[in-house]
Amino acid sequence: MLPNLKIDPQELPERVIVCGDPKRAATIAGLLDNPRQLAENREYHSYAGSFQGVNVAVVSHGVGAPGAAVCFEELAKGGAKSIIRVGTAGSYQKEVPPGSLVVSTAAVRTDGLTSQLVPPGFPAVADREVVSALSDAAREHHQGLPVTEGITLTIDVFYNGVLEFPHALYKKAGVLAVEMENSALFVIAALRGMKAGAILAIDGYADADLLDSYNPHTDSTAKAIEAEAKIALVAITRI
Repeated sequence: MLPNLKIDPQELPERVIVCGDPKRAATIAGLLDNPRQLAENREYHSYAGSFQGVNVAVVSHGVGAPGAAVCFEELAKGGAKSIIRVGTAGSYQKEVPPGSLVVSTAAVRTDGLTSQLVPPGFPAVADREVVSALSDAAREHHQGLPVTEGITLTIDVFYNGVLEFPHALYKKAGVLAVEMENSALFVIAALRGMKAGAILAIDGYADADLLDSYNPHTDSTAKAIEAEAKIALVAITRI
């Protein structure tokens, strides 16, 4: 039994979709044929079923790299071979508007978790096969939404304190968007021999004032989340 996920490894498919929100995991599981719940413990809610004849699991990992890393490590221990993260992110670029999709090719590691796993120069890179599968599936099933492929940033903090966010720096460097878990997924996948990738629904502009203007609950964001879930399921069956 995986100690935090509470999943019997014998019941875990090799292909896994992960997301932060347990409710979103249940929604994605609803897209599977013959879905069943595997376990529920803390933020980790897990399901299994099939999609287009391929066995797939859906597991929620909560918010932030440390808790998500627990999920990713235990999925690896349970025999997972491929993981695709379905998430949300804040855009850095005007060409990546809210309601659009981003396929992450790599993550800038400004989180604290991966610095305790690997040396500073170790890259957090998505698997090339997964990126290609996501991009191909996005072109086929994007429902008219803009889809961009590129580098994202992983950060630990959501609301700022007395220090300023590094948004301006990474915006200037061409980073597309910021989120909180990709670098943990990419690094752990590299260490544990898994293929991993991520697709993100853009829910706002990261350099906007979160207290005044951040609203991730728009129709355009909901449409993007719905689209990325279907794209991820199609992609993971092709890996």
